[in-house]
Amino acid sequence: MKKGSLMLIPAGGIANRMQAIASAYQLVLETGIQWQVIWFKDWALNAPFYSIFKSTIFLPIREAKNLDFVLYDRARQRNFFLPALPQKLLFESRIKEQEITPLKKQGFDFLNWAHGHRCYMSSYQTFINTPDKLYATLFHPVDEIMNKVQHNIDIFSPHTFGLHIRRTDHVESIRKSPTYLFIEKIKEEIDTHMDARFYLATDSNKVKEELLNKFGDRIITPQEEARRDNIAGIQGGVIDLWCLAATCKIYGSSGSTFSSMASRIGSTPIEIVSK
Repeated sequence: MKKGSLMLIPAGGIANRMQAIASAYQLVLETGIQWQVIWFKDWALNAPFYSIFKSTIFLPIREAKNLDFVLYDRARQRNFFLPALPQKLLFESRIKEQEITPLKKQGFDFLNWAHGHRCYMSSYQTFINTPDKLYATLFHPVDEIMNKVQHNIDIFSPHTFGLHIRRTDHVESIRKSPTYLFIEKIKEEIDTHMDARFYLATDSNKVKEELLNKFGDRIITPQEEARRDNIAGIQGGVIDLWCLAATCKIYGSSGSTFSSMASRIGSTPIEIVSK
């Protein structure tokens, strides 16, 4: 009997894509199927995979080429759903990213779905149980990123805490994790640890200014604006992930995949700051 195969198209931001890839890798381990990952740049993450991470033997990832946009891109309104036609011919079964959450709630058997079939999936989340230890195994940032991570870690105190304060377009984080709650956590840690410092990852310059004004050099944070539309901005996000992972505890934003991803990378304790 044939083992089957999976074509994975990771979607969303960096943490979302890491979740999807790690979950697919776990599926491959458990089923023995063949797999391939095609990495598309888009508005949510406009950077090639290999500008962020090193090549490893574990991940069969390639950057999307022109023909891939016709055959394997996610079928959606912006491409008039045209890739759906060749995909129906090339694959026995397809699961789109918006279908995964309902399938998980139904208890869908993704292992049985993939085994022995030619399958296609686009995903921005985990879809089977995925051990946290996989993330540090699968993903190794390029040297340019890790040199900047190490530069930040070198100025960490023994009690450096991570702060991920998500703003801009994330409605749940804005509503449930207001900045004043993070400020309360900072004051609590300073009262407990005289040497407390805080690595701040945020997509809001206003938040950076407020915390720097209140806490001065206890706050460690990049000066660059967080962006998704260029390579430098995406690399900055990965720097944030690995720096947060190196702290002794992360205070994260409600509903944020980025916060939880940093915790998984470093097996770092996390507390979601929420009303």
